Formats: sequence, structure tokens, C-alpha cells
Amino acid sequence: MGGLYKLLAKVLANRLKKVVGKVVSSTQNAFVEGRQILDAALIANGAIDSLLKRNKSGVLCKMDLEKAYDHINWNFLLFVMQSMGFGEKWTGWISWCISTISFSILVNGTPAGYFNGSRGLRQGDPLSPYLFVIGILRAVGRGFLSGCRVNGRSGDGALVSHLLFADDTLVFCEASKDQMVYLSWLLMWFEAISGLRINLDKSEILLIGRVENMEALALEAGCKVGRLPSSYLGIPLGANRKSVAVWDGLEERFRRRLAL
Repeated sequence: MGGLYKLLAKVLANRLKKVVGKVVSSTQNAFVEGRQILDAALIANGAIDSLLKRNKSGVLCKMDLEKAYDHINWNFLLFVMQSMGFGEKWTGWISWCISTISFSILVNGTPAGYFNGSRGLRQGDPLSPYLFVIGILRAVGRGFLSGCRVNGRSGDGALVSHLLFADDTLVFCEASKDQMVYLSWLLMWFEAISGLRINLDKSEILLIGRVENMEALALEAGCKVGRLPSSYLGIPLGANRKSVAVWDGLEERFRRRLAL
């Protein structure tokens, strides 16, 4: 069964890789062919610069998903795939792949029986990253959040409401109490439907520009308040990119990696 599963999962992952970029939002940059980890960080910095140049204020929410692979709901994932147009045969294969898993509890170092799971994806499985990206897609940004408009050179611009790299999520919104209320409700619905939970202890809201009602926003968000510059995916966020000191930490990590 183990060998058969690995073979089927590899075949499905290779096929899914070819179409996942067409059904997954451009805001998700992980595990999608042609998109890189650097894209999300560059777009986030562009959005922050756009707000500051126009003397606008805003809030950037850095969300951390708690044990995302372990908590995702299978029924939610299959429903999303059906809504995207995946056929009955495809969803049947996926259902078989994610549900043929059992768990055991170690008692004094010895497995004490096995039981079936009802949620979660296998980490290290070639199929799991693509399924996770599809599963998270429908749970973020349903029109409640205003986002941030990034102006282009010709005067037009793009609206950025959220950016994702796997489970590392950024949400842009206005610096208002209403926006924080909408976001908290959205995250609550997200958890109830998908099984994925936001870890508020590791999440934070970053204030962009001059924000008056900082305490009220923090109370509604339920997480700590941070300030720019910060970091996202190891890249400086909201920092003066011309400052040499900003890149010292990144340069040091490169030097340590090259020395290995």
C-alpha cells in the first residue's frame, strides 16, 4: 500500500502542478510554477512604499497559521476542488490519497494501536503542498477588506489585499476599527470552515504611516502591535533599502550558508 500510494501521489502531483497556477490566485506564491518566494516580499514592500509616498495610513497584518498541515479539513479541501472544476474522478483519487492514513500513540516508546484521522495532510508528501495551496485559497479575502492600491508609473495601479507564501500570510487593510472587526470575523469563519487556526501569539499587526487609534485596533485584532521595519520570509519589510545596515543580517546569513 505504501509503494502504491507514493506512485499515485507522484503522478497526481505532477499533473496538478501543470494546472495549479490557473486555479490558484496570483496572491499565492508558494508551490506554483513560475512564482518565487521573492515575489511576495517585493510586492509587500511596493504596497508599503505606495502608502507612505501618498501620506496614507494602513495596517499590515502578519498572520501565522497554527500547524497548518495538521489541521486542514478534508471536506473543505474536496469542496474547494469541486468548486474549481475538478472532476469526480480527480476528487475521488485525492480523497483516497488524503484519507488512507492512520495514527498511533506511543506508550512508553511502543505504538498502542492505530486510529484513522479526519483532517490533515502528510508533510513531505509531493502532493500535499499543492492541496494545501488550493485549500487555503478560498478562505482569505471575501470582499470585506479594502486592501492597498499600488500605483504604477502610468498612473494606474493594482489593489493588493493579501499575499501568501504557503501559510505565511500578509493582509492589507485600512487603519480602522471596522476593518479589524471584519478581519476577526473572517478569520473565525476561516477556522470553522477549513479547520485552519490563526496563532495570535505569533501574529502581529504592523502600522503603516500615522495611525491614531492603535490601542483600539490591537484590541479588535487580538494580537500584538509591531512597527516597521520588520521582516517577511527573511526579507526586510518597510525598511530603507538604500541603508547598508538593513541588509547586514541577510548578508550574514548568506555568508554562513556559503561557509557550510
